[in-house]
Amino acid sequence: MVTDNLSHNTSNTSSFLGVYCDDTAVLKQAQQLSQQLSQQSFLPPEQPLLSKAPSQLDSGSFVLMVGVQGVGLQATGKKAPGPIRVDFAQGASAHRRQFGGGKGQMIAKAIGVKGAYRPHIVDLTAGLGQDGFVLATLGCEMTLVERSPIVHTLLEDGLRRAGLSADPELHDILQRMTLQHLQGGDYLRQLEQPADVIYFDPMFPERTSKAEVNKSMKAFHSLVGSDDDAGEILSLALTKAQYRVVVKRPRKAPAIHVQYPDLHLPAPNVVFEGKSTRFDVYTFKKMP
Repeated sequence: MVTDNLSHNTSNTSSFLGVYCDDTAVLKQAQQLSQQLSQQSFLPPEQPLLSKAPSQLDSGSFVLMVGVQGVGLQATGKKAPGPIRVDFAQGASAHRRQFGGGKGQMIAKAIGVKGAYRPHIVDLTAGLGQDGFVLATLGCEMTLVERSPIVHTLLEDGLRRAGLSADPELHDILQRMTLQHLQGGDYLRQLEQPADVIYFDPMFPERTSKAEVNKSMKAFHSLVGSDDDAGEILSLALTKAQYRVVVKRPRKAPAIHVQYPDLHLPAPNVVFEGKSTRFDVYTFKKMP
């Protein structure tokens, strides 16, 4: 299920060039997407579709490529890696769904997935949807909130294509995932009833690395932008959750600073730590 409630975003648009269509069968979809991004001020008004393929453009930028395989974020240049797409029916998501460890996964423990109870979770930073999909696979109702028009487009398309699958179990999982295009803080401010659990995975500037395999995702992070308002959003989230707030962090990163000192939980009271990732958990009361 998808709802589109637009708001401003803090993404860096300078490296995004526009929309390219590589198949006339989806030309109308590409034109609609380009128009939508123009309406959101992410592209100049009435910008036409790009006439050159991404490989024919100078390196260092991105385009949204629309084809029969779906919508992908494609880096420009002859040596650029393939497009970034969201795929819940195959690949890493399907493998994790089958062999990921179920309720024994660290994220499930951090969220509090145990017994028969399944909380409704608000994921404030949905990204490409991997964590949200895992939790929906475990039976949780997910509200996926994403601020970036580009990432929202990729995630929306991934959900649409997954819905075309003949797998009834996958369809059940998708019914537990609702996508919203909003700033995380804006979503929380309009929330009338506390969420069972709020999940927050803020994006921060990537560390410098020379590894070629990281170049595509590093540029992607640069395009999307970092969550400079993480402290403000976490402070607000702590007032909007019924049972707990879970923050995903790099293992060695400091806890996010809570801006309001009068909150009764200025620091996480439970921590789950893995090899590269840590979950800081702020608990309020026991789940049913």
